[in-house]
Amino acid sequence: MTLRDVKEILQAQVVCGESRLDEEVKVAGASDLMSDVLAFGMPGLLLLTGLSNAQSVRTAIIIDAKAVVYVRGKMPDAAGAKLADEKGLPILSTKLMMYKSCGLLYSRGLPGISDFLAQGR
Repeated sequence: MTLRDVKEILQAQVVCGESRLDEEVKVAGASDLMSDVLAFGMPGLLLLTGLSNAQSVRTAIIIDAKAVVYVRGKMPDAAGAKLADEKGLPILSTKLMMYKSCGLLYSRGLPGISDFLAQGR
């Protein structure tokens, strides 16, 4: 699944990183607790979160996430948007709730972290 597919499935808007929408995403994870993201995140992760400050962007960069999707219509703060743009991290925003966002992506074949690890990838 590409980031463009994610954008369409979640009816999301691109905040930054428009040029990277054709990149592939293989696994997703969702959390508002960045300590959980640091503990369970992995390179290439599509991070779904409602935490829309610069900390979520920094955390995504640390784990080498593929992109961040803010749920519930959240948008990154100015510092987060600037940092994401500087680091080339795509950010999307959807008005959908986190549960529905994850469900839609999962139903379209995008595995979560536990599924991904169980498959031995």
